[in-house]
Amino acid sequence: MRRREFVTLIGGAVVAWQRGAQAQQPAMPVIALLNGGAAEAQAGSTAAFRKGLGETGLVEGRNVTVEYHWMDGQYDRVPALVADLIHRRVAVIASPGFPTGALAAKAATATIPIVFGVGDDPVRLGLVVGLGRPGGNATGINFFMHEIVSKRLGLLHELVPNAARVAVLVNPGNAAAAEATFAEARRVAPTLGMQILAFHASTVAEIDAAFVAIARERADALLVGGDAFFNSRRAQFATLAARDKLPMIGGTRESTQAGGLMSYGASTADMFRQVGIYAGSIVKGTKPADLPVLQSTKFEFVINLQTAKALGLDVPPTLLARADEVIE
Repeated sequence: MRRREFVTLIGGAVVAWQRGAQAQQPAMPVIALLNGGAAEAQAGSTAAFRKGLGETGLVEGRNVTVEYHWMDGQYDRVPALVADLIHRRVAVIASPGFPTGALAAKAATATIPIVFGVGDDPVRLGLVVGLGRPGGNATGINFFMHEIVSKRLGLLHELVPNAARVAVLVNPGNAAAAEATFAEARRVAPTLGMQILAFHASTVAEIDAAFVAIARERADALLVGGDAFFNSRRAQFATLAARDKLPMIGGTRESTQAGGLMSYGASTADMFRQVGIYAGSIVKGTKPADLPVLQSTKFEFVINLQTAKALGLDVPPTLLARADEVIE
């Protein structure tokens, strides 16, 4: 055999061995993250999720793959997406702040782990059988988005005591959240001398139309129901509320930073981080049934003084003293 033929033969064998070795290397586990909002509005939340993964030793692109699925309000796409994720046998389905995604996944699989972040009682939703012992394939965090609607109405009453007709706007595509928000608002409103006016929106155009209807009904203030799509449209909400001179309270710090009057709720960043920690723990071998459902303990009360001034509202010093952040 000639020297050139020998070298060629050896070189080919080495390349074939390398390709074979690469083919035998296991692919990185895939975490599918589902959220109802838009990607461009979730940069901070995404960073918090990655931080949580990092606390378990996972780094995106190095030893785990994260697929981001932002619904941008198109909740009707969720069942088909979940079916595809199950077909591909992803390692974990994470659904922070998006109960629609968690419920669709729970209905479709009893084996692939699910990590949720929901604002309502996960036992009542049917995601787990108990908080301390969730059982099954799902666990996560309850951040009390809807249980504290009464707290928001109370804060609204303190700052705008003459607000008798309060509009409550929810996303009907997020059915569980919408029902819980209305139920709590209607329960508490009479004790504060308020009348609740119900409005729905699930698209950008419907949000615009809802504000027109709210103005037509002469609402004195607005409470925005918790929803991932709504949170991603926070700039639109703030712009419309300013146009209509409508005092607005939301559930996230981001909504007030965008120009809303005030907000009260659990830290969105902390919730995404906790979901990241649990997703990472499951990838590394922990069973969802062994991870108790967490409950948020970090809540944020934020007031936008610029917005209050534009609305002609004087914020009581007692309210300012209780705020975690005051935007001046």
